[in-house]
Amino acid sequence: MVLANGTGVQEFILLGFGVGQHERFLLLIFFIILYILSMAENLAIIILVVLDAHLSQLPMYILLSNFSWLEMCYVTATVPRMLFDLPSHHGIISFHSCFLQFYVFFSLGTTESFFLSAMALDRYLAICHPLRYPQIMSKDFCYALVAVCWLLGFLWYIFPMILISKLSFCGPNIIDHFLCDPGPIFSLACPPLGIAPSVCQFFMNASGLVNVTFAVLSYSIVVLTLTKSSYRGGRRKAFSTISFHLVVVTLYYGSIAAIYLVPSGENQSEVTKAVTLFYTAVTPFLNPLIYTLRNDQVKEAASRLWKRLQTRKGAE
Repeated sequence: MVLANGTGVQEFILLGFGVGQHERFLLLIFFIILYILSMAENLAIIILVVLDAHLSQLPMYILLSNFSWLEMCYVTATVPRMLFDLPSHHGIISFHSCFLQFYVFFSLGTTESFFLSAMALDRYLAICHPLRYPQIMSKDFCYALVAVCWLLGFLWYIFPMILISKLSFCGPNIIDHFLCDPGPIFSLACPPLGIAPSVCQFFMNASGLVNVTFAVLSYSIVVLTLTKSSYRGGRRKAFSTISFHLVVVTLYYGSIAAIYLVPSGENQSEVTKAVTLFYTAVTPFLNPLIYTLRNDQVKEAASRLWKRLQTRKGAE
């Protein structure tokens, strides 16, 4: 990690967004509000599931409460740092903080992919194997599934991180992004880069491909099952639930895929920033609304909690 003049790289400069002072101020206000709302929505889901005796026993809501906690961590890994840098023309982040942000951000993103697969598995078992569902998706199995998602997510990038941290950086130290992304980091590394870029790309593609394939297959089988005339469950309610899941999956993987589809050119970095900003800051705000907006069980649980609070307040 040595610059051309012999000094070590101690920090990186994050260029952030190429907009004026007024636009940065508006972005700052907007994303502060969005961040607060995202945290409040996801925290509300966690509290509701934990405090409601009925929801806390259902695998779907155990997964959903953990997913909400994941979203809170995910948005916190990038947005506060971005908000801190927005008032100025650029941000300065230390070398170690940059790599820590990269590791945490991508580990949480990978964990989210595994959680989306776990939720797809839950819906597949509930709709395609309703009689065996209570035995297979027991509370213990559900918590084990949650633990596996977290462990896999944070173990996935350890080897790529070791390789990247061993690269030499000889300047410049300017990252044209608002966070530490592997693409700009590799562009700053001194050749030879060795196998680090290929390994990093392999791990990113492998987790994405495996989880996308699993989610697509699971929901495809679910939809086919629901369209069969022999299906005896609540078809309309099941379709409604699945549609919300599909919207969340599409938003997440669609925004990530959009980065790979951005054509090279002068505005490539700005489009990449916008897409990255969408799935790091906007989707954690949208997902709680999508999952709960027309969810009768969540509304009933919220009503029960409100009545309990009112009764306790009246007793005092």
